[in-house]
Amino acid sequence: MEDPSIDKVAISGPALASMIQRFSTSQGSVDGLIFGHVSHIAPTLTDDSPNSTSSATLIATITGFFCSGSTHSFYNSSGRVDPVLLRRLVLAQAQAQSPSAHLLGWFSGRRKTHLRPSLREFSVSNALSSNPNLTFPIQNPPEGPSNPSLVPSLFLLFASPITDQTIHTHEYRAYHFRASKHSFEPKSIQIVNIGPAFRAQYENFSPNSPFPNLPFELRVSPMIVDRGEDNLDQLRQVNKDQSELDMCSEGLEVGSLSRLMGSEAANYATGVEDLYEKMLVKIESLTTLVEKSSAKVLEQENLNRKLRYKAARSAALE
Repeated sequence: MEDPSIDKVAISGPALASMIQRFSTSQGSVDGLIFGHVSHIAPTLTDDSPNSTSSATLIATITGFFCSGSTHSFYNSSGRVDPVLLRRLVLAQAQAQSPSAHLLGWFSGRRKTHLRPSLREFSVSNALSSNPNLTFPIQNPPEGPSNPSLVPSLFLLFASPITDQTIHTHEYRAYHFRASKHSFEPKSIQIVNIGPAFRAQYENFSPNSPFPNLPFELRVSPMIVDRGEDNLDQLRQVNKDQSELDMCSEGLEVGSLSRLMGSEAANYATGVEDLYEKMLVKIESLTTLVEKSSAKVLEQENLNRKLRYKAARSAALE
């Protein structure tokens, strides 16, 4: 009987980034085990034609992994798997994984090599897929007389570029080892992120608490009020400045902007121009006052400099 073919491999972005980080920070090549589940997605109607349907697919979702930090963690140099050591690793990781997670396969990370499986990796994958004690069921299996089961047949390969590059990158690829054909089949990797396209991955979500109502004050800043009684003078000054500004803009509120259109537009525009001219006169008077004040400050600084020079000379003569 031919083993079922996995159509897609899904993994979350943080899990994939963590695997790449473990590989990139290691001293050399690494390997490890990958855990997760395989789900059967029933065919659905497409929008193109009401009579057409999409074929059923098997999606392997990777939810966790174990990295040994080195190579030959559960096999020897010839690719022969040690069942006792493998069982210990699986049992040790079973407590950290979810109850629905199963051993999906393994991964290997190699530096400056081509992104294709080696003979040793072929032997390890063949040994894992040939072990009947590692079979696991499919979630949401298709209706039929018997529920098919799978064996750990996934293989993820990580590799760094062969040539030195300015930007440090890592390449990865997923394979499904077909025991019936004794060959690797490349599979696409789907990076699962939060969003409408992946809503089925995260079940339904609803907020637990509503967004709080934020207080809003038009004239007084909440920061000034929180400072206490020490800043009452500053608060009075802010209110005074606001009152003076209201006096200057009296009759020119935002709601009155509608008067710029219609029969009152000419008279209202004349009032706005008069206010603008008065503001220019006020700004000009303030500018003149600032210039005079700056001149007096400079004159006082020159006088102080002369006095300091005179005092230093007198002290030197004594």
